[in-house]
Amino acid sequence: MASARMKRYMLCIMTVIVLGFAAAVPVFSADSEEGSGKLIYVIPIEKEVEMGLKSFLQRTTSEAEEKGADHIIFKIDTPGGAVAAAEQIGELLQGLETETTAYIVNRALSAGSYIALNTDNIYMKPHATIGASGVINQDGTAANKKAQSAWLSAMKSAAESKGRNPKYAAAMADPNIDLPKYAAEKGKFLTLGPSSAKEVGYSRGTVENREVLLDKLGLSGAELVEKNLKFSEHIARFITNPVIVPILLSIASLGLITELFSPGFGIPGGIGIASLVLFFYGHAIAGLAGMEEIILLIIGAGLIVAEFFLPGGIAGLLGSAAIVWSLLLSGQDLSYMVMSISIAFIITFIAAMIMIKKMGMRKGFFRYLILEDQTSSEKGYVSSKNRQELIGVEGKTITPLRPSGTAIFNEERLDVVTEGGFIDKGKRVKVIRVEGVRVVVREI
Repeated sequence: MASARMKRYMLCIMTVIVLGFAAAVPVFSADSEEGSGKLIYVIPIEKEVEMGLKSFLQRTTSEAEEKGADHIIFKIDTPGGAVAAAEQIGELLQGLETETTAYIVNRALSAGSYIALNTDNIYMKPHATIGASGVINQDGTAANKKAQSAWLSAMKSAAESKGRNPKYAAAMADPNIDLPKYAAEKGKFLTLGPSSAKEVGYSRGTVENREVLLDKLGLSGAELVEKNLKFSEHIARFITNPVIVPILLSIASLGLITELFSPGFGIPGGIGIASLVLFFYGHAIAGLAGMEEIILLIIGAGLIVAEFFLPGGIAGLLGSAAIVWSLLLSGQDLSYMVMSISIAFIITFIAAMIMIKKMGMRKGFFRYLILEDQTSSEKGYVSSKNRQELIGVEGKTITPLRPSGTAIFNEERLDVVTEGGFIDKGKRVKVIRVEGVRVVVREI
């Protein structure tokens, strides 16, 4: 009996121990997993660097900080892009309170290297590269010395701000800096691979994949939030691309000028207006165009329409200037916008000349501006009566002809002119030819 009671007590004790251990296991497991309970944002930086990318990063990093993210990882694969956009992105990253890591999965060149230098940590895949950060104009030539000096200073400042040796950042932007150990010959921009980047203190390590990266950062098991571009941001990035802007403006101007030669309002005009709407929509999403620029565009379009009803041409000139100014204000770079607008103007001018030559000026909208009726002789219109019947008729001058004057022929007074000489009053004359309203006489 005592033995049975003892067995029941032992069973109860063992049950309590097992249940307690089972309850304790999750607690110990959670404490032992290093990154558990932490929130990580993974944000891609891909393709060319432009203002659309800056708008996307501004939205996602703000969301990360609002949600209390413990870390932000930027997955970088970019050949570079606009300096102005890169500088604004660098300023954005410098202002973040959350720790940041640049994970270079392929290349962080030019503006991409500058962005990476503005993060707290840099990790690279085995084949990744960073550097080659010279300032190049859109036509492929080197930028002026002032722009190069400003960019060199920005690269060095970005490196120094995160405790990195600035001379390597300088060599990335200045081809005259000679670092032969890292294959940066004089005249070439420095580009670092994973091992050389780690050796100079730019990269903290080479990692095969994101899991290894999280382990290196002590964030294994953390909650990951991967951010991607919205559809509107895809459009903004595409439209603000430096290659697309002049193409879009050329399509807009070509569509509108073609519409002037077409009856009614059709496809060309619709394409032109849609191109302009796309331009301003994309630049508005990217934070480049605001209500001021759109209002200026509407005012310009209104003035051009008013030109068809107002004399003088001033309204049309002001309207054109307002539209051009709204485009300039919406661009990310003033000089590039001037070039883009110039390209669109040249293409449109050439197209207009071809259309005028092939179709004339009596098509489409121009038919309301140009008088089509002609007062030709075929339609019965004559400027004056041709008096060919007067040839050979004789008369008498009633005024001196010096060389013009008046003579009378068969009781009809006519204004006449001599062949060049003087004929006195009362002299007999004969009509020798008639040229329109000009009656030429000779003294008999």
